[in-house]
Amino acid sequence: MEIAANPVTRDGKATTPITYDSNCLEEVCGSCAMIINDRARMACSALLDKLEQPIRLEPFSKFPVVRDLATDRSVIFEKFESHKILGPGGRQLRPRPGPRVSPEDQEQMYPLSRCISCCCCMEACPKFNEETGFVGAAVISQVRLFNAHPTGKASSANASRPSWRRRHPGMWLRPELRRGLPKDIPLTTSIAEVGGDVMKQALTDLFRK
Repeated sequence: MEIAANPVTRDGKATTPITYDSNCLEEVCGSCAMIINDRARMACSALLDKLEQPIRLEPFSKFPVVRDLATDRSVIFEKFESHKILGPGGRQLRPRPGPRVSPEDQEQMYPLSRCISCCCCMEACPKFNEETGFVGAAVISQVRLFNAHPTGKASSANASRPSWRRRHPGMWLRPELRRGLPKDIPLTTSIAEVGGDVMKQALTDLFRK
């Protein structure tokens, strides 16, 4: 922020301010994600006195760069909508209150609900690229959350979900995620569980033929 307030080059010449995304400044909105010292993380929680000096800032490499450190990560919301996690207009599919959720189920669902769509897991995952077709751990984790909720189970979109699962073989790939990603979401567990659902659905369809 100090550099943005007084944008100068190393030689002291005036230049354009650095462009970066930020909002909440308390690791809630997910907008300030970037690569800091070769690691995908949230800038707002990367304390200067705990970082190796000199600090190196880079934009995400797997998303289009808008300018400087700002990247276009709208692809994650496009995947949410195409994979039946979001309804028309980007709204979550909650047409009516669902049945009560037990405390045990809530405890399992809460870590998944902490996703802030920062895309750090997708940036850090070597399997997330155009060649593999891997949809991204964040998307699969939200599918798991949606399927676990009573409203999601009762939704009409739930019936069509197995078909898109089979069309995305990349979801079988287990990402080698780096430690220290925000929110500590059990992403690899979600991939394993949803992958198991794919296997069950594939076998069911096979024996129905």
